[in-house]
Amino acid sequence: MAGDGGLRPYRTAQPQKQERGLKFPEDIIDPVSDLEASAELVMTGGPGAQVAWHCFGAGRAVVLLHGDFGGWTHFAYNIGPLAKQFRVLVPDMPGYGRSDTPPEPHAPEHLATLLLTGLDELLGPDTSLDIVGFSYGGIIAGHMAARLGRRVDCLVLSGPGGFGMRTTPPDGTELFAMRPGMSGPEIDAVHRHNLAKLMIADAHKVDDLAVRIQRDNIERARVRCGKYPDTTTLLEVLPQVTARLCAIWGGADIFNPPEQRARQEAALRRFDPGLDFRVVPGAGHWLFYEAPEIADAWLVEMLEGAGH
Repeated sequence: MAGDGGLRPYRTAQPQKQERGLKFPEDIIDPVSDLEASAELVMTGGPGAQVAWHCFGAGRAVVLLHGDFGGWTHFAYNIGPLAKQFRVLVPDMPGYGRSDTPPEPHAPEHLATLLLTGLDELLGPDTSLDIVGFSYGGIIAGHMAARLGRRVDCLVLSGPGGFGMRTTPPDGTELFAMRPGMSGPEIDAVHRHNLAKLMIADAHKVDDLAVRIQRDNIERARVRCGKYPDTTTLLEVLPQVTARLCAIWGGADIFNPPEQRARQEAALRRFDPGLDFRVVPGAGHWLFYEAPEIADAWLVEMLEGAGH
């Protein structure tokens, strides 16, 4: 998922940490360079445990948590619209992107602890906020919301694991693998194919920017979600979550087919009968990239109800 289980078949070799921001060829039109230039980059935590936060806008704080094999750029098309109304805080989770690699075990609760430390540095210990968690980031978001208690008014989940259900793609899903000595275009072709199989339902929307974001994020990811999406780790912490629950799922998410999605919705409703559960028709797992207009509008509607 967001590369949770789905991207395991084409892991790349563990890279050296990159200190600089993402670089895109001049022929790719993208929002990332402008976002990076406008962001307030804040490093929280001590040596060896630093977390990189890209911060935008002003107003009520909203934290966006990316998926496995990801980074803050998972929200390339969502940050700008949200930052018109909110203070948007988007970390590279520990072990991803610019953030330091945390000590093992890389369990969700341990990643959540480092992010919570960063939030206290950014906001202080009493400020209320909302959290949006995509894929593996949804599991981390659940752990954070459970520990923050009433400081979190709204928790928005998008296709996470942690329900004790299958999180790998269906048997027979054809994925391309990386091979030593591949050229840059060959590597991009692998990512393009696998994105269309796993992350974005409409293959026409797997554009050059999506490929570049995926490639750069995978090359910089040093932590893996491992078995955690297959466990009940999200369900185990939801009883401690006091926030209003909301959910946005992709209607064509290969990791969450309709029958499983219905079970996930039912599970969430046990914790919040007023759950706002919405499905983007025809969208895949990475719906924040594939259908940003719908996703952004729905996020604003959900978040505008927080704190009121």
